[in-house]
Amino acid sequence: MLKIGWPFTSRLRWRHVILLILIGVMLISSLASIASTHLTRVQYARFQELESERDSLQTVWGRLLLEESTWSAPARVEDMAVERLEMRVPDVDDVEVIRP
Repeated sequence: MLKIGWPFTSRLRWRHVILLILIGVMLISSLASIASTHLTRVQYARFQELESERDSLQTVWGRLLLEESTWSAPARVEDMAVERLEMRVPDVDDVEVIRP
């Protein structure tokens, strides 16, 4: 049986330690990569939800602008003034010009 001296066994132990450290670093790196991928997918799903909400809000905003333009149309305002407030355009004889 061949006996190996302490320098060789010491070198062999350091190799094992370095190998274990490298394996540990590789496992940590793999787990970090998996966690990063998961977070990216979660954030992308949230992004898609927000885009969908933005699109629906944009549609509602367009409808509200259309409704506003309908309610504030000059012809409608004039009709409301005549019907509800009994307003009318003054005759020429009713207009007085005041000069400074």
